[in-house]
Amino acid sequence: MDSLLYISALIAAVAFAVLVIYLVRLLKETERTMTSVANTLEGLETQMEGITTETTILLNRTNALAEDINHKSEKLNGLVDSISGLSTTFTTFSDSVKEVSDTVSKVAVMNKEETAQVIKWGNVAMEVFKKRKNK
Repeated sequence: MDSLLYISALIAAVAFAVLVIYLVRLLKETERTMTSVANTLEGLETQMEGITTETTILLNRTNALAEDINHKSEKLNGLVDSISGLSTTFTTFSDSVKEVSDTVSKVAVMNKEETAQVIKWGNVAMEVFKKRKNK
C-alpha cells in the first residue's frame, strides 16, 4: 500500500509539473502578446499626435482661407454696388438720348419742307465747294 501511495504522489507531482510548465508557457505567451499590444499602442499614440498636429495646421489654414474669402467677398460687394450704380446711370442716359431723339424726330416731321430745303441748300453748297476746290 505504501507503494501505491508513492505512485499516486509521483503521478500528482508529474501532473503538477506539467501544469506548472503549461502555466509558464501561457504566461510567457501572454507577456509577449502584452508587449506587442503595448508597442502597437505606442505607435498608435505617435500617429495620433501626428494626425492631431496636421489637423490643427489644416484647421488654421481653413480658417485663414475662410477669412480671406470673407474679405474678398466684401470687396466684391462694393464692386457689385458700383456696377449697379453704373447700370442706373446708363439707363438714365439711354432714356435721355431717346427723349432727345424723339424730340428731333417730331421737329423734323413738323418741319419736313424746311428740312428738305436745308438739305437741298446743303447739297448745293457742297457741290459749289467741290467745284472751287477742283479749280
